[in-house]
Amino acid sequence: MVPTEKLEQIIQRFQFLEAKMSSGARGDEMVKLAREYAELKPVVTRIEEYRRLHADIAEAEAMMADPEMRELAEEELPQLRERLPELEQQVRLALLPRDAADARPAMVEIRPGTGGEEAALFAGDLLRMYQRYAEARGWTFDIVEEQQTELGGIKELVAHVSGEGVFARLKYESGVHRVQRVPETESGGRIHTSAATVAVLPEAEDVDIQIDPNDLRIDTMRSSGAGGQHVNTTDSAVRITHIPTGVVVTSSEKSQHRNREIAMQVLKARLFDMERQKAHDDRSASRKAQVGSGDRSERIRTYNFPQGRLTDHRINLTLYKLGEVMQGDLDDIIDALTEEDQAAQLAEMEA
Repeated sequence: MVPTEKLEQIIQRFQFLEAKMSSGARGDEMVKLAREYAELKPVVTRIEEYRRLHADIAEAEAMMADPEMRELAEEELPQLRERLPELEQQVRLALLPRDAADARPAMVEIRPGTGGEEAALFAGDLLRMYQRYAEARGWTFDIVEEQQTELGGIKELVAHVSGEGVFARLKYESGVHRVQRVPETESGGRIHTSAATVAVLPEAEDVDIQIDPNDLRIDTMRSSGAGGQHVNTTDSAVRITHIPTGVVVTSSEKSQHRNREIAMQVLKARLFDMERQKAHDDRSASRKAQVGSGDRSERIRTYNFPQGRLTDHRINLTLYKLGEVMQGDLDDIIDALTEEDQAAQLAEMEA
């Protein structure tokens, strides 16, 4: 049963926001009110639908006492009651605490882990997988920092992804991705295991993170290219160290000014993510056991190419459609992770 007190509180808050916005709020206050209003509107729509259904059921039950209306009521009541569990579940899901970052763009970082050149090549495969997924959803995928190996693998990749619900969909991708396959460089046909690490961070807004310039150490250094004509001979690379936390960010594009912008953007995202993780840890001691924890050291998924098999270890999901997944067909996996995360939140809320 959905708690009626909670529903009433949400309705009252929504009505308060409507009145406040109509009274002529301006500037930052209006922006803040409008954001909360937009977040509550779909919740209130579900609540109103749920209440109407309960009213219809009560009316049909009352009609049972009227001999002239009884036949109609007997026909309507089963249909109305059949809709109730599904709508009740939708209201429960709507009442779950919203991650304020879900609607934001994301910074995606991909780096090779164990496995040498094969790990770097796999990191490149993950990049293309996310690019195709973004394209399928109509998102914008901009590479802001990329360092390649001589064989075309990825040493380091930072991308900015924007569009509707980007972080909500991609946040489950953070962690260690393991691959099992025969490398192109392997002449004996042996299967190798290597890994790449993915970090998905919500884009930080200026109001989220205030950085004291005195807390930063900014160094410039010579960029390293892939060799030959690509070697950058100017001191354009930028390394920014946030002294209080020890977070270090580098950017090595050709423009030093652009590098500062990129490095600051990534630094803000990392510091914002650290604050979010700390708040999450404070709320729940069992964070690592939860689907959406985003633990960077956790092995979340295995891509087994010889068997065409993908396994997500967090929810014991196995799919035999690895080719489609590498082409960007990630919805089945992300939908399953989202549902599992919601189920865990519901269980915690109702405990």
